[in-house]
Amino acid sequence: MTLKIDLLRAFCAVADTGSLAKAAETLGRTPSAVSMALKHFEDHLGAPLFVGSRKSKLTPLGQAVLTEASGQIAHFARSLRRIEGLARATHGQVRIAVTPSVAQTVLPDILKSYSALYPDVAIELRDLDSAGVLAELEADRADIGIASLSERAGFERFKLFSDPFGVVCRADHPLAPKWDSLTWADITDEPLISNGLCEMISDPAFATMRARSRLFVRSTASLLALVRANAGITILPKRALGSSEDELVFLPLKDSTAQRHVHVMHRTEDQLLPPTVHFSDSLRAAALQNF
Repeated sequence: MTLKIDLLRAFCAVADTGSLAKAAETLGRTPSAVSMALKHFEDHLGAPLFVGSRKSKLTPLGQAVLTEASGQIAHFARSLRRIEGLARATHGQVRIAVTPSVAQTVLPDILKSYSALYPDVAIELRDLDSAGVLAELEADRADIGIASLSERAGFERFKLFSDPFGVVCRADHPLAPKWDSLTWADITDEPLISNGLCEMISDPAFATMRARSRLFVRSTASLLALVRANAGITILPKRALGSSEDELVFLPLKDSTAQRHVHVMHRTEDQLLPPTVHFSDSLRAAALQNF
């Protein structure tokens, strides 16, 4: 006979109350049903769990079984709560792979709102370049990817936002006063700190400048630190510079239409757990309301 959780519950209820009648009341069953459950349990074990017929005192085996059974019932209850929580999106985990600039400037408010609604859902965040984000998605190491991503079979994709490329330099840089009239010609002779996002810019005027660059930095944090240290200027999308930044400025380029398009990508919805579906919904709402 396979032991069922109901047998363990019946045994624990009798052991805790010391009475078949009280145990039956606790469980919402008849005393005869509880007595039958205990008989099945003892028959399965081949030894008595109680001393005598009054069920008020446990045998040494009964004491040991009570400890194990109580632990299993508690474990089952926790597992059931987690399963129900997953179904209602109140528990679980969402694994997010995202580019650093989006993680630093766009996600904080979205994560804050989501966590307020689902405080028991764990969030795992990894910042990678767009190729790394895609690799994590395809290897099922991430539930949601946020980056500049092309469409892929088996995945759903929607645009989170687009933002223009421009010059990022120190606020006291000589270029800063030209914030509303800057062109590629104005920055040709400036030392450029190149970065991975520069690959998205196809403007011919930028190609020569990029080819001359002798400094390439992948990390957004390191890149901005070098610009703050006046090691050069860089070209970034507008949202890569946080609104709280006071040492650096973003200068639009009048003669460039280059833009970054950031997408959200995940497996088709029928393959997602509810917490991930709800996080995707939060991103869609943010795309509609804020971007």
